[in-house]
Amino acid sequence: MTENKEIIAVKDLNSKNIEELLRTQNSVSPLVDIYESEDEFVITAGMPGVSRNDIQVKINDNSLIIFGKIEYEKMLSRKYVLNENELGNYFRKFNISDSIDVEKIRAGYNNGQLVIHLPKNEKIKPRTIEVN
Repeated sequence: MTENKEIIAVKDLNSKNIEELLRTQNSVSPLVDIYESEDEFVITAGMPGVSRNDIQVKINDNSLIIFGKIEYEKMLSRKYVLNENELGNYFRKFNISDSIDVEKIRAGYNNGQLVIHLPKNEKIKPRTIEVN
């Protein structure tokens, strides 16, 4: 069984595009889960309706920014019979500490789920010291 997953490089994209969209269109916080393993932290964020090309993952100072652009005007112009979802682009910002190796952060997107891997710096990983 082959998986349809592709690694997305963490992009340092022009934040003016994000800032403009946040100013002119509604945004919502995607629901996320964060869990930890021995080697990394993992963030999963639900972003239904966003294509892979419309996702931006950015590191800025000590922040991890995730942004997913929907077809805002198209969604806004629909004649909804029932609309239980809040309409907006996805935006979330997380503070990250120096315990994360920012050079090795990677992300993947599959079936509306963004998964970001944040590897721990070697200095904070647990290690066993042999006693002689």
